Amino acid sequence: MARTDAEILGRDDVDDLDAILAVTNREVDEVLHVVQDNADAIFTWDYERTRPALGKLYEKAKSSQWNGATDLPWDTEVDQREIVRIHPLTPTVEGLAAVGIDLDGTPMAAWDDDQWLEWAVERQNWTLSQFMHGEQGALICTAKIVETVPWIDAKYYAATQVMDEARHVEVFARYLDTKLEGHYPINHHLEMLLDDIIDDSRWDMTYLGMQVMVEGLALAAFGLTYQTTPDPLLKQLLRYVMSDEARHVAFGVLSLKEFYAGLTDAELLDRQEFAFEAAVRMRDRFLQQEVWERMGVPVKEAIRVFKQDDPEIKNKDPFQQLLFSKIVPNCKKLGLLDANDGWLRKRFDTLGVSQFEDWVDTGEEYELLDEVAKDRAIA
Repeated sequence: MARTDAEILGRDDVDDLDAILAVTNREVDEVLHVVQDNADAIFTWDYERTRPALGKLYEKAKSSQWNGATDLPWDTEVDQREIVRIHPLTPTVEGLAAVGIDLDGTPMAAWDDDQWLEWAVERQNWTLSQFMHGEQGALICTAKIVETVPWIDAKYYAATQVMDEARHVEVFARYLDTKLEGHYPINHHLEMLLDDIIDDSRWDMTYLGMQVMVEGLALAAFGLTYQTTPDPLLKQLLRYVMSDEARHVAFGVLSLKEFYAGLTDAELLDRQEFAFEAAVRMRDRFLQQEVWERMGVPVKEAIRVFKQDDPEIKNKDPFQQLLFSKIVPNCKKLGLLDANDGWLRKRFDTLGVSQFEDWVDTGEEYELLDEVAKDRAIA
């Protein structure tokens, strides 16, 4: 029997703003974070290569490695405030009024364009910080996949991804340290999700949580950032990271499709519930409450001004919806969307993201995103 939303999420209403904001990082000065890893380390003495799709992915990964220290133009000058000022999504007083945002009676009523610019700078620092923290989560989870997956083809590929994720942490940390003006600690919604993925002893849940859900959303988020940032260094960084991420999501889809085909309805329901919980936690972190707190604005007041407390508006936000454009088709390909009388489809309907089900899945898309190979061919 399926669990209720309250049993899965710890709250009766998926859009309960008070419950969402009650989840905060209370260890902002924490340097080391320990999570119990309950998985078994699996050796396989069968070295026969029996999964050609994973073998193809492994060969692509070997040929598409890049060096974060030498393959990016780190000498590019980045004036963060100027980059943010010309960014198409940076708010202005005139722009907010034009779209009907009423700031009267709020702490932002007296803000001028300079203060909105400062908010946008903090938003960029927050966003890139969460990218970096998520990449370290992927580093830990992929190392766990090498340890726990029973197939030699998957161990081979996962080992290449460990290197990819180390490189991603490296380049995001360097960009934050040398080009931007500040870090943020990990958002607690993201941290809770990473903890759950690592804590689960089942190897396929590591795949589902990280490769399909977290990496799938990251791939979409990187794409949106790539399309909007005016910074050529960040664009190049994201092009290369996205090339890797597309392979990572494909790795999860190719591996789980075979495994999930043999699961019972009850076992699939367990995975559906986990996918729903992961989707909600990732959605909740986009409230960016830490940015409002740093700007000295009561978080609930800011959220209400921008209608993020209204499910009818929040769940139709085109930017937020697009972040799920990689997750939904991949869940469909894995059979999770419609198993158990469409349990996950109904939950995705409540989040306003089911319309992406027929978009291309990443198991087919990754070869189109090999930007490293394209640049080498030009060179």
